[in-house]
Amino acid sequence: MLNIFSLANGRLFQEEIESLEELSKFQPIWVDLESPSLEEKRWVKQYYGLSIPEDAMDEDIEESARFYKEDNGELHIRSDFLIADDADPRTVRVAFILNLENHALKSRGVLFSIHDEDVPVFRLLRMRARRAPGLIEDAKEVLLKLFDADAEYSADTLEGIYDELEKVSNKVLAGDVTDAMAGEVLGAIAHHEDMNGRIRRNVMDTRRAVSFMMRSKMLNAEQFEEARQILRDIDSLDSHTAFLFDKINFLMDATVGFININQNKIIKIFSVASVALLPPTLIASLYGMNFKFMPELDWALGYPYALALMVASALVPMWYFRKRGWLK
Repeated sequence: MLNIFSLANGRLFQEEIESLEELSKFQPIWVDLESPSLEEKRWVKQYYGLSIPEDAMDEDIEESARFYKEDNGELHIRSDFLIADDADPRTVRVAFILNLENHALKSRGVLFSIHDEDVPVFRLLRMRARRAPGLIEDAKEVLLKLFDADAEYSADTLEGIYDELEKVSNKVLAGDVTDAMAGEVLGAIAHHEDMNGRIRRNVMDTRRAVSFMMRSKMLNAEQFEEARQILRDIDSLDSHTAFLFDKINFLMDATVGFININQNKIIKIFSVASVALLPPTLIASLYGMNFKFMPELDWALGYPYALALMVASALVPMWYFRKRGWLK
């Protein structure tokens, strides 16, 4: 899918391109390619003179090669964006190519973005740019706003984790945690820990991309200050992710502690039962070994007396354990 975004009256308007001829009708500042076909790549190369690298969306590219500047002035940035889907949380690799000397729009340049699937941050920026005139002025502004929206999206996701962990905390701290409930809690904690780790990695990647833009000296004074504000927002998220890691570890330890308590209760039942049954076992052994023939032939009341003594010897330890509170 090939979408272009152009400015009109300070607003960002989107157009879906279905032929090469349509490209000549617009002067975009942002060209977005979502799972582009070979034909769409050919259109971009033919009209804009841009060859999309084959490894643009490779996941195994070296970290040091994700940010660089070509001799012709093109800036290449490969950054990961978070998709906070509860069923399948993941990050999507997006390749940005910022061409500030494009023949189609020399004054503002063109930002090219290539990715395999739609990204929530992109949808958020498109919605804001349509509603807020003057939000975006050029291609560099688009890239900065994307990273700004990415930091805000990460912050919103962290707030969601706070709310979900609050529910988990109420379950755990309420006491009486059964094994089934403990399994659910551990599953939720593991999910939130994974999401928190993805957010931490995502903001680290965004910090590197914004720092690269600042070092490249491509930003004007206002955009440079905006980039610094984005970095400050990202820095504020680090303390939140660290706090969430501590809270997750506390809930994990508490849940495992309740599991151990439940297991100790089971072991205690077997321990009490084995101790309470030792006297009846001893009485039965002594009774059976002190007769030359069958006990019924020597002592008719032997069995009743032995059974009564065995029951009494079992009830006395149980009464003592109950009095000491060991059966609770």
